[in-house]
Amino acid sequence: MAKIVVFGPGPGFKGGIANFTISLAKAFALQEDSETHIVSWTCQYPFFIPRDFKDDKSQTDLLEKNGVSVHYVANYNRFGTWQKTYNTIVELNPDFVVFQWSNPIQAFPIGYMIRQLKANTTIPVIVDLHFGNRTEYVKTVKRLTNYAIVYADAYIVHSYKTACEVKELFPAINFDLIEGSDNVANKTDKPILKLYHPIYDMYTPDPLFDVAAQKERLHLRQHVFLFFGFIDKYKGLHHAIAAFAELAKNRDDVSLLIVGESTWQAPRDRKRDRLKRLFSRKLRAQFLSQREDERNYHPLELIDQLGIGDKVTVVNEFVPNEDVYKYFQVSDAIVLFYETATASGVESIAYNFNLPIVATRVGHFPESVKEGVTGYLANADDVASMTEAMLNIIEHPISAAGIENVSRSMSWESYAGSVRKMAEAIK
Repeated sequence: MAKIVVFGPGPGFKGGIANFTISLAKAFALQEDSETHIVSWTCQYPFFIPRDFKDDKSQTDLLEKNGVSVHYVANYNRFGTWQKTYNTIVELNPDFVVFQWSNPIQAFPIGYMIRQLKANTTIPVIVDLHFGNRTEYVKTVKRLTNYAIVYADAYIVHSYKTACEVKELFPAINFDLIEGSDNVANKTDKPILKLYHPIYDMYTPDPLFDVAAQKERLHLRQHVFLFFGFIDKYKGLHHAIAAFAELAKNRDDVSLLIVGESTWQAPRDRKRDRLKRLFSRKLRAQFLSQREDERNYHPLELIDQLGIGDKVTVVNEFVPNEDVYKYFQVSDAIVLFYETATASGVESIAYNFNLPIVATRVGHFPESVKEGVTGYLANADDVASMTEAMLNIIEHPISAAGIENVSRSMSWESYAGSVRKMAEAIK
């Protein structure tokens, strides 16, 4: 029997990386002759980050009855738990461990765990990359990423672009780029396994849901464009609002639905929160370029400035798991006008609802969005191009059957099988 450990945020945490960790663990658990564990954080980030990462709204347990054991151990702010996490993994004695990597702020605890595992055990370490090295990032980010993941035995990427970024980050290492179906048994160099972002099936459509009633409650018109998820600057909500405003100048049958929690914004009424904001400003200066700094990022203010308040509905809060379907089922397309991107969890949720994508030609989107089949692409930083992509959704509708055909090849079962095959080979 294969014993597998997935390290990442487990149930009870917000965000795409938590969803990915849970879904991957479930996929491993469904394989024959496997025992799967999630080794999770208890606190993912420094104490002064002004954001709540715990999900205290969802009632649905995404791991219920799936045979995955969860161990909540790692606390970013307590060094002793880093060692305890390493000890927990060693005691479980897995055939391999998959670390979820998404944020350079986590470099020190993750780097410590990986280095301990490679120095003291023979357990293969695989890093699943949700975030690579981007050219506009400051040197601090590159150094921390290098420190954290350089000693891994293999990497998983979800786009060719990320694979190239890994090679640029580690120029002294010889890599083999492995496709999911390749035979890796005889590979001698460090493998980069090129897969995809699997389709999230944890949020399922409700066939009895009254879409018309929900659209009326949300004051939505005929054609609905959805921005969903945490409101971070790199996700380009400001572009989506500007492009929609241009679209709305000539159409009275369109709505923009914005659903998500603003990040990096703490309450302002407590001294502790003022200190958090002060520390976080210093932190952002080290980790973000000027282009990405969010201290003055308030995209929702554009709605009134552009005079489109009657055509935009905003739900500026975290959505519990059991309510996600309500917003996807009333929408006609997902808007992903990102400035930079690796794989997008929102894109994967959309495909599970057979919703088309309008996205920018950045990161992995040129690979994952099939023009005219699963959506339309726009040029980055080009509002006119973005407006045209949104108009294409209306004038040249995307077939739900076409989206379903494409998404069928991006299953969690196939993803987990490819990872396990590689892990067995490198062991």
